[in-house]
Amino acid sequence: MISISDETFTKKDFTKTPLESGEYDNCVFSSCIFYESRLTEISFLNCVFTDCDLSLVKIESTAFREVEFNSCKMVGVDFEYANSFGLRFSFKNSNLSHAVFFQKDLRKTVFEHCILHETDFTQANLAESKFSYSDLSGSIFDRTHLEKADFREALNFSIIPENNFMKKARFSQHNLAGLLMHSGIEIS
Repeated sequence: MISISDETFTKKDFTKTPLESGEYDNCVFSSCIFYESRLTEISFLNCVFTDCDLSLVKIESTAFREVEFNSCKMVGVDFEYANSFGLRFSFKNSNLSHAVFFQKDLRKTVFEHCILHETDFTQANLAESKFSYSDLSGSIFDRTHLEKADFREALNFSIIPENNFMKKARFSQHNLAGLLMHSGIEIS
């Protein structure tokens, strides 16, 4: 297992030459392609991914600790098998459609200007998370911990309140329809 610190990877195609297993600390990945790559047994600590394609990557036992994803394509990523210890990341301007966060502890995670179409948050802990200007069309919230989560600027979500823990979750008047659409109430 290798250990790499303070390195920048620019325009690397990791579908041809896979990223080596090991620990990457304070590294930057810019405009890299990871499409369908295996990132198993890798630890990313304080890393930044910008303009990368991570769609359909395999992340079994992969650690993400203080990792930022900016303008990344991450369609269909199954985070269920990621290493849960110290899991901490943020997403900005990224596409996480069809991603799976089943039972993940995502407390205080920021999703800013993200596309989260049909993303699965079943049984995840999203306490104090923020969904600023993120499109949650078709996303699944089932037995999800949403205490103090901020949906005031979120778009197109549909949440059944009685199926989720939502104490002190925040919503704005203009997006309350996402909480009521399952009740058969018409809002105009």
